[in-house]
Amino acid sequence: VPTPLDHFKKPDMSFIESACVDIGRNMKRGVFISLESTTYPTTTEDVVKPIVERESGFKEGEDFWLCFSPERVDPGNKNYKTENTPKVVGGLGEEAQKIAVALYGKAIQKLYPVSSPRVAEMVKILENTYRLVNISLINELALLAGKMDINIWEVIEAAKSKPYGFQAFYPGPGIGGHCIPLDPFYLEYVAKGINFDLTMIDAAGRINNLQPYRMMNKISYALNRQGKPMNGSTILFLGVAYKADIDDARESPALLVMEECAKKRAKVLYHDPYIPEVVDEHGKKWTGVALTDELLESADCVVFTTAHSCFDVEHIVEKAKLVVDLKNMVKYIGNENTKIYRL
Repeated sequence: VPTPLDHFKKPDMSFIESACVDIGRNMKRGVFISLESTTYPTTTEDVVKPIVERESGFKEGEDFWLCFSPERVDPGNKNYKTENTPKVVGGLGEEAQKIAVALYGKAIQKLYPVSSPRVAEMVKILENTYRLVNISLINELALLAGKMDINIWEVIEAAKSKPYGFQAFYPGPGIGGHCIPLDPFYLEYVAKGINFDLTMIDAAGRINNLQPYRMMNKISYALNRQGKPMNGSTILFLGVAYKADIDDARESPALLVMEECAKKRAKVLYHDPYIPEVVDEHGKKWTGVALTDELLESADCVVFTTAHSCFDVEHIVEKAKLVVDLKNMVKYIGNENTKIYRL
């Protein structure tokens, strides 16, 4: 079930709690319950267990068993699907762990049992926090590199030549999806409950939250260099999916950049072959437009916000008056092209 954040960036546990109430009221003895929703460590023991016991009248470890096994999904990944992605399982007690291994072993090629649900819960948070921190780092370095007239994409490619001790992360308009922008703040929430400050997550979160506004400023700067204000300019965004070649716009930073440009009274349009319509976090409905030569030629600025492989980059650049590339789509074009502005 979903595990969103509320407006104060606190975990919204209502979906988990509601599911546990329904399960408890309708279950029979002998049930095995596995929570896969990303959540903070101790949820299985301190939230799921007491609700199910209260609603069912049964006792965990005797009448039913609990496990936490985090979902691992990489949308668009053609190599790793559910079956061949190793699965972490953390049963609450020895019997629960045996059941978990027996059940998941029927469908998953490789299991990685851990000692408890709270360890499994922390595994998922670590995976997503690792990505949040590193993507936020490269986003901040990209802004610095731009001010120093350094191509951050060239820097990353050169750093990748090192065969050890480095993993490449790439900058963009922000971090999207239903995991990375949300899950680390579940850990921050529970840490505050035991008087522990996670300063790294806090800093990474602030960098990520600022990124869409910085991208709006970059678009404004590019327009100003062409003698045009943001107010009244037509800006065409290419891609609202949070990741290339998928149809998912959850927490997409492209929507935030679009909103900020619209607030500056730009005429905002978008094209995404995977997402014909999308609703932003404020409930506003956006409808995509067809990508025509007439539109490309008439737009004051074209912005690459998602690296969909179907985009004919060379043709788009040829037709557009001004291009702001936030995803390194026009890497083959030299810096001498004055209508190209890179992240």
